[in-house]
Amino acid sequence: MKLVTYLKNGVPQLAIYANDMLFDTNAVNHRLPVSMADALNNWDANSELLHRADEDIKAGKFAEQGLAYASAHIIAPVNKPTSCRDGYAFRQHVAAARRNRKVDMIAEFDQYPIFYFTNHNAVQGPGNIPVMPDHLKRLDFELEAAVVLGRKGRNVRAADADKYIAGYMIMNDMSARTLQMEEMLLNLGPAKGKDFSTVVGPWMVTPDELEQYKTAAKPNHTGAAYNLTMTCTVNGIEVSRGSVADMDWTFAEIIERCAYGADILPGDVIGSGTVGTGCFLELNGTGKLNNPDYKEQWLQVGDVVEMEIDGLGKLSNTITLEDPSWSILAEKKMA
Repeated sequence: MKLVTYLKNGVPQLAIYANDMLFDTNAVNHRLPVSMADALNNWDANSELLHRADEDIKAGKFAEQGLAYASAHIIAPVNKPTSCRDGYAFRQHVAAARRNRKVDMIAEFDQYPIFYFTNHNAVQGPGNIPVMPDHLKRLDFELEAAVVLGRKGRNVRAADADKYIAGYMIMNDMSARTLQMEEMLLNLGPAKGKDFSTVVGPWMVTPDELEQYKTAAKPNHTGAAYNLTMTCTVNGIEVSRGSVADMDWTFAEIIERCAYGADILPGDVIGSGTVGTGCFLELNGTGKLNNPDYKEQWLQVGDVVEMEIDGLGKLSNTITLEDPSWSILAEKKMA
């Protein structure tokens, strides 16, 4: 089942996606909530009703005409997440980034999964990504998958953690690298380099739809794993390719760490971290390591970034400039 949130008369509306059409949840069954947040807050019961509605729609039992997906104003499936965390699950990406900086791979990567909190109020879906001038100083994409939680929990073990996942989405963890690198010199962050946009969508896919892609987790790891090809193109040119199966740490293991001594909540969004080759920072570093004359590439105004993951759809965004007149980098105080 695929769930979409779109703007209906300016108000977020939850809908079931089927055959390129959107069917409002509360129109299919008046007992269903109109928002993703309300659906997730009672996910076990609502999931059962939603799956029945999805089956009825696909079987032609629902008489009402849906709305064409192409004509709707699609926003993030979880447009108001309770929190947004991002993991660091792909060893290939971490190892390449450290190699490019000429530092050894860090042993702690293989000892425990880590994550950081990003701005859950800056989560958005398909469409324009407005940025400020300082964001354009080495503006980057990050190709990721993400999960949405549908249960409250605390001290959840990895062996049980997949039961807390309501669905999966594509995630683009946008990064302003100049801002990010400057603030992290103070050993705090990432913060301003990340808090302007995290893109998820185009829909949330429930785990049952991904059964055909299931594979084994990496040795000595626990949790569901899926062989889903991941790609990113910029202006139609492929720049990144990998697989969700390349995750070393599973979502279940990341959830276990998130829930240790802390509540996890319905509506929490957790990203996988960047797949190997999944950002310009890594690609540029590898290119320059192999060829000193390699020309760096970063995102520019007007660029169209499209991410696609098997089973999870295609997420498309365009970079736009919000206000060309203000630079916080220019306001740095100098001695």
